[in-house]
Amino acid sequence: MRMAAPGKCFLVTGPPGVGKTTLIIRVLETLKISNPNLKVQGFYTSEVREAGERAGFEVVTLDGRKGRLASSSISCSESLKWPSVGKYRVDIASFEALALPELQRNQVKEDTDLFIIDEVGKMELFSSSFFPAVLRVLESNIPVLASIPIPKFGRDIPGVARLRNHPGAKIFTLNTCTRDFVKEQICSQLRDLLQKQ
Repeated sequence: MRMAAPGKCFLVTGPPGVGKTTLIIRVLETLKISNPNLKVQGFYTSEVREAGERAGFEVVTLDGRKGRLASSSISCSESLKWPSVGKYRVDIASFEALALPELQRNQVKEDTDLFIIDEVGKMELFSSSFFPAVLRVLESNIPVLASIPIPKFGRDIPGVARLRNHPGAKIFTLNTCTRDFVKEQICSQLRDLLQKQ
């Protein structure tokens, strides 16, 4: 299997709620200011709130399409068969319908400068097709900016561990004190990498 070149896989990690998705969006916005023609592909995960409380998550493609990833408020008979993470039921079919086409070989555009994958986590990995598709994106040699969860109780999810140990990966650990520093580090390194392409 071909691997991403060293330094082309940027992984943001940190505890839940620390701002991994926000950081990835801010990096993307900053890069687009200095490079308005930047061609980006992929998706991020956004919280869904109801009455001020987190009720689930949705997947949002970089061209604005949205689909459900997980919900705590859906209770139809079909959702009872869905896998769960905490109080959330994971809608694998909805996730796959939106995220997988973004990752499929025939959909990865040759002229893509940067690929965003937020997140490679437990919910997303319930899809048996997701991780192989992520690996194919890494093989494409397009720079990747992705988020991964921090190991829980010292144990990593196997797919996440494989990404974390990927020879092309650079890990950026986020906490409330390092957000701005990490953003600047990633922006600087990606800017340099994109200028060399």
